Amino acid sequence: MWVLIQEAGDYLQGQLPDHPNHPRGRNPYAHVAICVKSKFNASYKDIEDEKFDEIVNYINFLKENPS
Repeated sequence: MWVLIQEAGDYLQGQLPDHPNHPRGRNPYAHVAICVKSKFNASYKDIEDEKFDEIVNYINFLKENPS
């Protein structure tokens, strides 16, 4: 799972919009991990294996829709 988050973070590098709370730029790796945690109510390490495909789809959504 972490490899997918890293790949998404690499892809999103420099694509996330500016935010006043992050004057030196946003961390795309943290962004993806936090979004996954928020959506699935658990750390990526604690999500059940059965949800793997759903998580992959969500990470792909995040890559296509940087916010």
